[in-house]
Amino acid sequence: MKAIVWTKYGPPDVLELREVEKPAPKDNEVLIRIYATTVTAGDCELRSLKFPIYLSLPMRLWRGFLKPRENSILGTELAGEIEAVGKDVKRLKEGDQVFGSAGLDFGTNAEYICLPEEPGEMDGGVAIKPANMTYEEAATVPFGGRDALHFLRKGNIQSGQKILINGAGGSIGTFAIQLAKYFGAEVTGVDSTEKLDMLRSIGADHVIDYTQDDFTKSGEVYDVIFDVVGTVSFSRSERSITQNGTYLLANPLGSQMLRGPLTRMTSSKKVIMQTASPSAQDLIFLRELIEAGKIKTVIDRRYPLDQIAEAHRYVEKGGKKGNVVITVEHNNKT
Repeated sequence: MKAIVWTKYGPPDVLELREVEKPAPKDNEVLIRIYATTVTAGDCELRSLKFPIYLSLPMRLWRGFLKPRENSILGTELAGEIEAVGKDVKRLKEGDQVFGSAGLDFGTNAEYICLPEEPGEMDGGVAIKPANMTYEEAATVPFGGRDALHFLRKGNIQSGQKILINGAGGSIGTFAIQLAKYFGAEVTGVDSTEKLDMLRSIGADHVIDYTQDDFTKSGEVYDVIFDVVGTVSFSRSERSITQNGTYLLANPLGSQMLRGPLTRMTSSKKVIMQTASPSAQDLIFLRELIEAGKIKTVIDRRYPLDQIAEAHRYVEKGGKKGNVVITVEHNNKT
């Protein structure tokens, strides 16, 4: 099968299209023919290993110290069709159209992947894809949709609350806006000028252009501040959050990781940085909302598998609107 193999740490050119062995499912696994996958900012960070020093060493120990382990394949999200199942698989069957995630095992930038029917600690889970979504649309949901859902649940978002989403125009943020609206919140989205119309189109009640305005100086106060991109300063935003408010940090930077526990100890505010645990049930919940017309995805660009380096270059520049999708063509696709 064709796959994008990650040969070394560095720029997008380290990604190579290669023929590798097609996997065979274990007893508890399904073999998925992938029709669509994605490139996220996290994929780009891992590919280049551009992490703060306190993360760089653990990442090298995990993925390979001098270079990625042999035949490493990036990618977390996918949508496709089940081609074969292991003998212990009960919920899914051959021919099912599915969407899901490989979790921290990665490997979705390829024509095929084997995943366990029920996710473990490192796996992401698989479910029947939404009937009203294409493969390309469905492939964008498992990461951004599930992370947004995870943090809003952790923040116990309630009807009538005011939430500010910083970095609202990316993979997580676009789903967070729609889910927060579904839960009944009043939503303010913060992002760059060119994304504001898109944020309004998916339900944001208010938008702030961070290149022109600083939300911490507006005088507005929020029950929840969801920082997707790691740029909210606790000291600067203190006047912008209620006394018992909640900070949700999807990608905490070093300063936030240090100040977060202190903020929890010295105030009545909550600081939540816990990452999402894999759950097929979350995918099913999101699917039901999608099929009911409550949420949709935002796709900025699509690239074929053999142009994935270009997709990485685009994502790495910053500024993508929603998601970047990789299409995987099969000669016998129906």
